[in-house]
Amino acid sequence: MDTSLISIFLLAAVVIIALSVFFTFVPVMLWISALASGVRIGIITLVAMRLRRVIPSRIVNPMIKATKAGLDLTINQLESHFLAGGNVDRVVNALIAAHRANIHLEFERAAAIDLAGRDVLQAVQMSVNPRVIETPVVSAVAKDGIEVKVIARVTVRTNLDRLVGGAGEETIIARVGEGIVTTVGSSSSHKDVLENPDMISRTVLGKGLDAGTAFEILSIDIADVDVGKNIGAHLQTEQAEADKRIAQAKAEERRAMAVAQEQEMKAKVVEMKAKVVEAESEVPLAMAEALREGKLGVMDYMNLKNIDADTQMRSSLGKMNDSGKNGDNAE
Repeated sequence: MDTSLISIFLLAAVVIIALSVFFTFVPVMLWISALASGVRIGIITLVAMRLRRVIPSRIVNPMIKATKAGLDLTINQLESHFLAGGNVDRVVNALIAAHRANIHLEFERAAAIDLAGRDVLQAVQMSVNPRVIETPVVSAVAKDGIEVKVIARVTVRTNLDRLVGGAGEETIIARVGEGIVTTVGSSSSHKDVLENPDMISRTVLGKGLDAGTAFEILSIDIADVDVGKNIGAHLQTEQAEADKRIAQAKAEERRAMAVAQEQEMKAKVVEMKAKVVEAESEVPLAMAEALREGKLGVMDYMNLKNIDADTQMRSSLGKMNDSGKNGDNAE
């Protein structure tokens, strides 16, 4: 093969490789698309994006959309937001949606919302189309002790000025539930709540529950109101049962004390009987001692024995008479 032909092939290969590297590193087609769309951006700027590890298409394409929508944005704004870790395309879409809906939203605020981790496009859409949040079943007890179960639907829209640092939907639901419990609990009867369920929405809405949140409450509608258990009667029953147990315990304590006192008195009676027997056993000894010392004569002793025998006889006759009367009464 001719040497000149080989040189031509080598030169063509080098040119093709150089052009491939050039078009890979320098987005010429993207630059042409930008110029055709009216976006003034230089080749050197696109190359600088490559050096800063910025994907040019992630900047140029949103810039084209913003320009076509009539937004006044700069390449530096989009590039700085991209370098900060934000979603440039979503921010631009949100700005376009806000511009079409005649909602004032600056790029700095939209970028801050996006960097805060919130979906700025969804926030703008909720500002245009409010969202309905349904609370779970909220159980509250009126003053008459009847449980009332309430389900509410809260219509909210995004407050873009408070979106950064504002509380979310969970706070709205918690505050609405607290307002429902307070309103039902202050009602004298559950019938008042059933007759006028709108009193709950008026009272709750007047508390300013959206303060410090990322939303603005438009309305609170009561979707369902049901009557639950008689909590008051249940609590009174449990209290009565507890009082009954306490009274039974106290009665058992008094009975045990009475039984113990009875046993103690029986023991004292036995003790006193033993003392009487002991005292009676000393009488013959005392009489014998008196006879020995001459303080008691024989006739005195005989008279005492006669009196004792006479007393025993009278006692026996009295017992016989009592037995006969009882027999007659039985007949």
